[in-house]
Amino acid sequence: MTRLAFRNLFQNKIRMVISVGGVALALMLILSLDAIFTGVEQRITVYIDNSGADIFVSQSDVRNMHMASSSLPDSVTRIVKAVPGVAKVTPISYISNYVVMGDERNLAYIIGLPDMAEFGGPWKISSGGSLPEEGEAIIDRAIAEKSGVHLGDEVKILGEEFEVAGLAEETSSLVNSVAFISMDDFAELRGNYDTFSFLLVKVKEGVSPQDTAKRIEAWVRDVTAQTTEAFSNQERKVVKDMSTDVITIMNLIGFLIGLAVMALTVYTATLARRPEYGVLKALGARNGHLYRAVLAQALISVAIGFAVGLAITLLLSAIIPRLGLSMVLQVSSASLLKVGGLSLVIAGISAVLPIRQISGLDPAVVFRSK
Repeated sequence: MTRLAFRNLFQNKIRMVISVGGVALALMLILSLDAIFTGVEQRITVYIDNSGADIFVSQSDVRNMHMASSSLPDSVTRIVKAVPGVAKVTPISYISNYVVMGDERNLAYIIGLPDMAEFGGPWKISSGGSLPEEGEAIIDRAIAEKSGVHLGDEVKILGEEFEVAGLAEETSSLVNSVAFISMDDFAELRGNYDTFSFLLVKVKEGVSPQDTAKRIEAWVRDVTAQTTEAFSNQERKVVKDMSTDVITIMNLIGFLIGLAVMALTVYTATLARRPEYGVLKALGARNGHLYRAVLAQALISVAIGFAVGLAITLLLSAIIPRLGLSMVLQVSSASLLKVGGLSLVIAGISAVLPIRQISGLDPAVVFRSK
């Protein structure tokens, strides 16, 4: 029956292309939407994940950055440095605000960096300096190109003009970007002298970040210490909880449209082959054989369509970042399992629906129609 299904499917090349193409486009829609949402979720924590820190120390009960405020006194830096297992520390200042470039306003995480910061700054520079000095800023390259800003131009951050001294890669997403200025400029503009927002901690080689985070909380009063992984998870959770309804609705609509197109494609492709099934019945094929052939044909077309749709989605995920767009497509294993599993279910249902007509098909009608 599998061989028959293959022959039946590839007998008419144009019909096969339309059938498989419809399934591929439907599945590409589903996979692309999932990849976009996964990419957005990944980029939300891009600064945390690439900060180079093993532990984030914040004000007590502050467990994320997005829409959060943390303030720590300078004395915390000295105390944390003395905690067993701690190798290096870097304090940073943080606020969510706009980078103004001409008439455009781009939401960004504004990071204030101390002089000679060993980590916590931009992790990939395309041009210019890697650390901002007073009066300078490092912004995302894609955002700068979109706004027509180049090295040496001025942008407005926190109401003050800054010269663009560096352009960073991979620091933007669909919702915001990351911009870096000096901690002295940040303190002057915000009036936060002798305080900072977060303390980034590197542990010594072979030391557990989890154990060190617990020691920091035990040694230092009124702070929360989390591993970078835990801090990143909290950040994603907060942002995801804020946008769950919108993302779920959009994803569900796209998913239902894709499945509906796929189901209709498989259904019509099966019905279009009624004459062939009529001939098989005339030759003595039993209904059970025909059912298996119909199901195998539907599953094969969906499998090929899934492979094509996935290939196109992966191609888009490689091309889009090269176009200078802030969008990132990330195909996850969970998405593949979900889409693949439901696709097989829909393929089975779409193939079963015409079976009733095939089982009651009169071979004589097929020959008379010829």
